[in-house]
Amino acid sequence: MITVKQIFALALKMGVEADPRGVQGVKKYLSRAKKEYENANLEDKKYFDKNKLENPYDDSRVHTGNPDASVKRVLAGIDIGSGEVILASQLNERGKQIDLVISHHPIGGSLACLHGVMDMAVEVYEKNGVPVHVAEKIMEERVKEVSRGVHPTNHFQIIDMARILKINLFNIHTATDNLVHSFLKKFLDKNKPETVKDLMDKLLEIPEYQEARFRGAGPKIFAGSPDHHVGKYLLEMTGGTNPSNKMYEALSRAGISTIVGMHMKEDATEKANEQHMNVVVAGHISSDSLGMNLFLDELEKKGVEVITCGGLIRVKRINKK
Repeated sequence: MITVKQIFALALKMGVEADPRGVQGVKKYLSRAKKEYENANLEDKKYFDKNKLENPYDDSRVHTGNPDASVKRVLAGIDIGSGEVILASQLNERGKQIDLVISHHPIGGSLACLHGVMDMAVEVYEKNGVPVHVAEKIMEERVKEVSRGVHPTNHFQIIDMARILKINLFNIHTATDNLVHSFLKKFLDKNKPETVKDLMDKLLEIPEYQEARFRGAGPKIFAGSPDHHVGKYLLEMTGGTNPSNKMYEALSRAGISTIVGMHMKEDATEKANEQHMNVVVAGHISSDSLGMNLFLDELEKKGVEVITCGGLIRVKRINKK
């Protein structure tokens, strides 16, 4: 029988193996966190988040319940709010035992620390030709902006509800976003779309994006034209949230012609367009679903039943090549 902490460990393991920094890059990150803790003064150690010593993703963590609890059935969603927590409680009362609720998007301390995963993007940009000092400076500003943005949120409202109702609850964000990045990188590198239209057609071969299109939120060209060449592309599928708008000039100078992302705000689209870049937005919830599905497939292989909610588009790839 698998437990809550074993399921969370499985998600982290899969996320690390798919991390765009590489496994060694993740190990270096954890080593830096350990040194930071060891060199901290007593006051700073008191408040240091020891989650960072073993978990490379600040936006993913176990929130409530018993980590050693056995799990036969989970309720999984892209967004878990108070309604989904009550749903789990009601299912328990009606005899359909929910042993664990899994959210993709950050909640509680994961949301408060969302900015903590964003520095991983620096290495990704450096690998794509952006000078490291430029990437670091631009991302430094964006990290502070995101930190200020999530600071006033009532982070623990949902956590308190789950605790009172004795619901086991965790979220897994960047780890499954890494799975999306890895999946799409292999898929696009194999298919080598020449034009933006080719790229759109290939994305629509993926079931989650097909379903999203039926729902009115499928892949969409935000900048550029269907007949434009894809050229060198960059995936924006992981790293917490969108980068700074200033990054697109640096990426264009580095030879990136096309951005393939989950979502992009209007002002960021305008900045990318000013650099004559193509922007293809694959879709937010559909991309998140793709990553979660890759994880949930592995969970089902271990005999755990999965019930979906919170917008998750469930597509199973078990026994599929």
